[in-house]
Formats: sequence, C-alpha cells, structure tokens
Amino acid sequence: MVARAWVRLPSGRRLDLLSPTPFDWTEEDLAIGLSRTFRWGGHSVWPGAPLSVAQHSLAVLALRQARARLNPAQARRELLHDAEEGLINFDCISPLKPFLGAGFAELQARLQGVVALRYALPAWTPEEKRAHKACDIALAAAEAVHVAGWTPAEVRGTLGIRAKVMQEDPLAAVFGGEPWRPWAPELAAERFLRSLAGL
Repeated sequence: MVARAWVRLPSGRRLDLLSPTPFDWTEEDLAIGLSRTFRWGGHSVWPGAPLSVAQHSLAVLALRQARARLNPAQARRELLHDAEEGLINFDCISPLKPFLGAGFAELQARLQGVVALRYALPAWTPEEKRAHKACDIALAAAEAVHVAGWTPAEVRGTLGIRAKVMQEDPLAAVFGGEPWRPWAPELAAERFLRSLAGL
C-alpha cells in the first residue's frame, strides 16, 4: 500500500500530508489551522489563552514592516513563513526537531514547497533571510517572557536566545488591545485571513 496521512480540513477538503499539492486547502483552512496551532507547547501565563502561530506570524510581519519597506510578495512570505505548521497543526520547538529525524524535516520541506508554489513566494536572499530570522528570534525572546513566563535571564541562559527582550508588542500598534495578550483562535484566524487577503 502507498503511505498516506490524510487530514480532513474545516472546508471539507482532504490533505495528504505525505503527498500535498498547492490546491488541497482554502485560505480559511490555513487561517483556522494556524490559529489553532500553539507556540510554546500551548503553555501561557495568560489564563486560557495560548499564543497561536497565526498571531506570531502577524507579529513577525509587523516587526519586519517596521524595520524595512517590503513589497507585497515579501510581506506575504513573512506572513506565511510558518504556514506548514497550520497544515500539520504542530509547532515543534527548535531543539526537539533533530530528535524527530530526517523524515519530519522532509515533511516540513514538502509542505513549505507547496505553500511557496501556491502563494508565489520568492526565494529568500541571504540578506532577507537574516533580516527575517532577526525578527523571528526577537519575537521568540519576547514571547518567552511576556507569554510563556520565562525571565529575561532564563531566555539567555536556559533557552540560549541572545536577542534583547522587546517590551513593545508590534501588534499593539496595528490592532490595539493589551500588549502580548494571546488572541482567541477565532480572532487570530480572522485577522490572519484579512492580512493574507490584503497581500
């Protein structure tokens, strides 16, 4: 038998995670998946509110746009940098990935490829990748403190994240609300979908 790993999406479409195509999901499916996939293992100091990958993705985009002028394709690539996690419904913390082996890395790469194809995402230049990673890591440091409850000293000493911990939430200037508070999945999906449609 040919290996299959089917998931049924909210739209009713089916996605084979082992053999995906760019036509297997709707934008709503992706937004919902990312809004229900949580960072930091779902742990949060905010009662009943883990941080979604959808909200994180919007924060990375907002921070990149605050630091540089992006064209629509570049902005779309920032917003969708973790899109495959919404299709797998799993955000694996980086230190764990080597233990999941080459198969998991191949699965991620395959899904990233069909996402890039569907949304016409340009390849990263080395300079763009460095700028993106700087924002992604800066958000990780801030989320670790403001959402997951680590201290700044633990972020550096225990987690090994060298970025300075930001105090200002880049999403507060865009959407308002209490800084660093995780959004409800429905709100995160709505805001992600609206941002994607605008790009």
